[in-house]
Amino acid sequence: MKDSDNFFDKVYKIARLIPFGRVTSYGAIASYLGAAKSARMVGWAMNNSHTQLESVPAHRVVNRKGLLTGKHHFDGTNLMQQLLENEGIVVVENQIQDFEHVFWEPLKGLPR
Repeated sequence: MKDSDNFFDKVYKIARLIPFGRVTSYGAIASYLGAAKSARMVGWAMNNSHTQLESVPAHRVVNRKGLLTGKHHFDGTNLMQQLLENEGIVVVENQIQDFEHVFWEPLKGLPR
């Protein structure tokens, strides 16, 4: 399949590369894609990710402070938190604990 020029498709491609047990931010994905001011668009992509045929681990994308700001887009009250906890990530009051340790930076982890 040819690489898409569609921004959402690019976001999904990066999100699928986030390692198990790690998280990244909307802004980090936007920066990697050369669209640093498009963090909100990355959020919109994550909100729409359930429509993809290939699974997108949207639960691994959080805000720049490690808050689960997108959790209301998941089925079930605490599904996003439960998915993260299943990967060993500790979440207290919608805040990822030890955020710096579990944060995955696409600019450092992927080739440009």
